[in-house]
Formats: sequence, structure tokens, C-alpha cells
Amino acid sequence: MKDVQRFYFDHNATTPVSAESLATAVECLGQVYGNASSIHHFGQIARQRLETARRQTASLIGCDAREIVFVSGGTEADNLALFGVLRQARRASRHVVTTAIEHPAVLNTCAQLEHDGVAVTYVPVGSEGIVDPQAIRRALRPDTVLISVMHANNELGTVQPVAAISAIAREAGVYLHADGVQALGKIAVDVAALGVDLYSMSGHKIYAPKGIGALYVRRGTRLGSILFGGHHERERRPGTENVPGAAAFGCAAELAGQQDHTPRIGALRDRLESAILERIPHSGVNGSRAARTPNTTNIYFDNLEGEALVIALDLRGFAVSSGAACSSGAVEPSHVLTAIGLGPERARASIRFSLGRENTADQVDALVEALAASVAHLRKLSPVMA
Repeated sequence: MKDVQRFYFDHNATTPVSAESLATAVECLGQVYGNASSIHHFGQIARQRLETARRQTASLIGCDAREIVFVSGGTEADNLALFGVLRQARRASRHVVTTAIEHPAVLNTCAQLEHDGVAVTYVPVGSEGIVDPQAIRRALRPDTVLISVMHANNELGTVQPVAAISAIAREAGVYLHADGVQALGKIAVDVAALGVDLYSMSGHKIYAPKGIGALYVRRGTRLGSILFGGHHERERRPGTENVPGAAAFGCAAELAGQQDHTPRIGALRDRLESAILERIPHSGVNGSRAARTPNTTNIYFDNLEGEALVIALDLRGFAVSSGAACSSGAVEPSHVLTAIGLGPERARASIRFSLGRENTADQVDALVEALAASVAHLRKLSPVMA
């Protein structure tokens, strides 16, 4: 089979590592090899690079560098936020409020908390894929200790009203955690304006390597460690710090703050979306078209299987997704799409397109052509369309 020119439209799953972040990581791997906890010259050079990365990351979200805890990624950040707060909760009975459309890193953590005897309320969302802050308010109980609501949804791109929820949390004296993995680098993030106590981030979503992430912990937040070892990261996360990863993450965070690709990527997303809806019948956008990240659209193509379309497009050189990468191979339809009211058939017929910095108008137009041809072919094979 001849070589196929390939284009990437799955940036919500992961992003390519930028040249700047790669160079930073390689430099640290080769030259900054000291342990950041050592007091000799080599250790202090590593410490300087780690703290520079902490300042760069903090600057992107508007917090103090001492409020940044480096971890292995978004999943660990979510686990540390939820388990860490619950470990320190003083109340005998404990209750957590979250939403039905959270990432598995939160939902499965909540499932484990339930197994450990913690009560969890899963607040539903409407067809737009946005939670109502008043529904969060109604879910609160006297023993509620934490609210966890994602900032932006990974499948729909819908942006949640975190600031409005934070006002409710403050009034109730409850901690608020936001999973910001899909928001960072795509929309402006100011943790003070959001009013969050904890905010999860992941390097590989903002053009840094995999295996590095961070958790913002507002000063004064009571958070227990979920790992046990040394006294690293202000007693929050033991283990020798991943200096190359943190430095690469800091580099990516600094670039995200300096270079705003949002308008161009948003225009490309709109171009893609409009062309699909115009060219391909029996298709439509899932969730809100207004309150969402500028790079994401989730579209259903009735009377076909989404995974078959993903494969067909891959054969033509285009990488897209039928849902969250963490759920690949799952038999059940997306929990996010069913939560907004889609039936199993339409949920399984939905595709997520998530654009990034390197995408161009020519790539978008080529994707539309490949989509139109692939959808037409698959529908011919469908017994529903026959």
C-alpha cells in the first residue's frame, strides 16, 4: 500500500511535543541530572530548573509558584485532589458532589471513594452538556466536603460555569476542585477569578511530553498525600522530582501564555464544522456550540458506526476519535453523550474532532472531502440505509 499523507485532528487525546519543549527535556536529561533535593552544585542546578518550571506554570494560571505541585499527569492530579481532600476531612460522614460528564480519572476515583464509604452525588447535565450551578447547590449536604467539576469537557469541549459554582462552594464552606486538563492552553485560566481550591493540569495536552502534570493547591487548602515517601513538593507528593518533564511542562506553559493560537484554531474548527453540516446529511453537533473550547467539535453521523468511520478516515490519513482515548475499546457508548440525552445509536455514531496548532485550512478542507466520501461509503453498507 502506498504511503498516505497523514494529518492529526485528535489533540484532545494528546498533542505533539513542541520543538521548544523537546529541546528543554533533552537538555535536562543530558545535562541537568542532579537530584533536586541534593545540596551540592548538581542538585542546586536541578532545583533551579524545577523552580523555574514552577514559576512558568504558575504564571499561566495566575497563582503563586508555591501553590504548584508537580505530579505525573492529569490522572494523578485528580486522584491527589479528591483523595487528598477526603483524607484530611474532619467530618465523620463525608460527601462529594461531581457531575455525570467527568473524565474517568474523576469518575473512577469517585467510585473508589464510594467503595471506601464516601457518599457521592453525580449531578446530571442538560442537552447542551453544561451543568447548572443551582443543581450543584441542590446536591450539597451538611457533610459535603468537596465539589469536583471539570473546567472543559474532553469529548464536547463544553466549558462549565466554574466561577458560578465556586461562589456556591464558598457559601457552603466546601472545597472546589476543577479538572482543567482540557481547558489549559485552550481558554484563559485564572484560578483566582475561577475561585477554585484545586486545579488539575497535564503536560501532554499543551505540547509537553507525557508523564508530567501539575495540581494547583490554593494556599491554606487541607490536602493529604496519597503517596508515602520523602518530603518532596511541600509534603504533597513524595518521590524524586521529574526535572526534565517539569522543565518541558514549564516551557510549554510559558509558550501557551505568549502565543495565542485560539482565534486561528477557532476559525478552522468553525470552517470544519460548517462544511460538514453543509456537505453531509443526517449530521449534527452534539452539545453547546457557544460555551466550548475553540478547538473541539463533536458531530454525529446517523446510520453508521463511529469506530468504523474512525478506521475509514485513518486509512485516508486522518486521525480523529470516536470518544475519549482513555475509553478506546469500550463496548458501551460514551457516558458523556448518553448523559446529554443521546440514544446509544447516535452516541456510537459520533466523532470528536479536536484541532491544534499545526492544522491548516487545506487540511480541514481535505478532511471534509475524506469525511464525505467515507460517510457515503459506510452508509451504503448500512442495513438502515439500504
